Amino acid sequence: MNKTADYQFTIIIPFYNEEGNVPALEEKLSRYLTHCTKSPACVLFVNDGSTDRGGALIKEACLRHKDFFYIELESNKGITTAQKAGYDNCFSPIAGYMDADLQTDPEDFNLLLEHIDSHDLVIGYRINRQDSFSRRITSKIANGFRRMMTSDEAIDTCCPLRVIKTDYAKRLPMFHGMHRFVPALVKMMGGTMCQIPVRHYPRMAGVAKYNTWNRLIRPFVDCFGFRWMKKRYKSYSLKDNTADE
Repeated sequence: MNKTADYQFTIIIPFYNEEGNVPALEEKLSRYLTHCTKSPACVLFVNDGSTDRGGALIKEACLRHKDFFYIELESNKGITTAQKAGYDNCFSPIAGYMDADLQTDPEDFNLLLEHIDSHDLVIGYRINRQDSFSRRITSKIANGFRRMMTSDEAIDTCCPLRVIKTDYAKRLPMFHGMHRFVPALVKMMGGTMCQIPVRHYPRMAGVAKYNTWNRLIRPFVDCFGFRWMKKRYKSYSLKDNTADE
């Protein structure tokens, strides 16, 4: 078990070729940890097989900050796998998620954390989105289709800022596109969710990893996969347990 067990809240940040954002990430996250409302808090970086200097720079940042931790995948597996690897290696009661591109602000985690005691998942939804028109419209179409197919009621399911109780995060089933269905999956498992508006900023460094295919076409296909899985999902609760006695 890693040292995240010593904390109340772990911010998981997957990254792939984001070396240009590392200095700002280090500065903003180290400052936020000093006044996080779920203290003590830490950061767990997940290197998704970066080929630039981002991995080395993050490792150096971890040496400078006792509350920064690091894991690395053997090769690039994509955001779903990196996100799940972060949850699987988080041992604090609450896990947060944030993208490394800094289009959301870690300070807004405090807005979400206000509600995590009474919900199992709290997700942000981006207001005044600082994206291109084509990206905004494809996201709107994909979100509307997903809500129709999953009934998850999420306004902005891919908002890169959320907090979740770690027990639920660890039980998320791994499948391609899982990161788009976290609200629907938590609801399927019997959990509760609320949504809070958060700020959004333009990307200042690095290159976006999404295009029309993985913002629009692939989510359509994944929705049918989710519907198939939901019909076959099994869950249980124990009436009695003496195994640990």
